[in-house]
Amino acid sequence: MTTLDINGKQFETDAAPDTPLLWVLRDHLGMTGSKYGCGRALCGACTVHINGAPTRSCVLPVSGVAGMKITTIEAVGESPVGKAVQDAWIAEDVPQCGYCQSGQVMSATGLLSTNKNPTDADIDAAMSGNICRCATYVRIRTAIKRAAKSLA
Repeated sequence: MTTLDINGKQFETDAAPDTPLLWVLRDHLGMTGSKYGCGRALCGACTVHINGAPTRSCVLPVSGVAGMKITTIEAVGESPVGKAVQDAWIAEDVPQCGYCQSGQVMSATGLLSTNKNPTDADIDAAMSGNICRCATYVRIRTAIKRAAKSLA
């Protein structure tokens, strides 16, 4: 059994140690906000926070996160930064299909948690691992700037 600290609660799983965290979240615990995109940590749809840092959960074995603080999209809005990002996403009407948005929000929250006034280059660097097939990148950048402004 592996004990996981997810969204401030303790969960036990009997998943094999090499099972990707994403599958434990989705299939074992019913937390379906994080999405499967590429399975290779290239698209960002599966992004969660591990000890506050945006991390791709599709390639991260569950054995590698025991004892670490895991935050998913289901709880990111409980933090002031996560709430500001989610509010800005809504205000800027960012999502189209919405599939990538949980990963986008998690990466943006990670950025604004460490950089309250990001430049365009900072935003590009932080968001570079998140792909949006609907190409809402301009709205994503605008939403991040809006969230930053609301946190100032």
